Amino acid sequence: MAAPFHRILSPSSLLLLLFLFSTSSASTFYEILTDYGLPQGLFPDAVKEYSLSSDGDFVVELYKPCYVLFTDLFHYEKTITGKLEYGQISNLSGIQVKKSFVWLGIDGIVAGPDGRALEFTVGFLSEKRPVGLFAEIPHCRSKPGTSCRGAESLSLISEV
Repeated sequence: MAAPFHRILSPSSLLLLLFLFSTSSASTFYEILTDYGLPQGLFPDAVKEYSLSSDGDFVVELYKPCYVLFTDLFHYEKTITGKLEYGQISNLSGIQVKKSFVWLGIDGIVAGPDGRALEFTVGFLSEKRPVGLFAEIPHCRSKPGTSCRGAESLSLISEV
């Protein structure tokens, strides 16, 4: 009679196999965004870990709070929460945008039906930006005054 599978492998080999099996199907949060019809560049390159529930509620932990310049300056808190559905993020908390001299919390992000624009909502106001601005994962900057994405981002606003 053959020995049970768990007796053939040493405990350390069994743990290694379990680890490899559990991580082989893991996705990054950036891959999950694209699976949901959103660009991966909505979040900076500082994602430490995330959780996503079956109903779409998520929590993203960054290594540190940071800034990214798209057409406007964005601030990402260390913890970002929201609800992910195909083509949109609602109940968003932890991302602000600077308009003139005021920081405004972004409540939601919706992909346009043609896939060319994203609509950002702040309360009852909204503003569209070209989806191309968010195609690449941006670098997380610790200070708002440092160069973030470059001037090419600023000229793309006329596309929408």
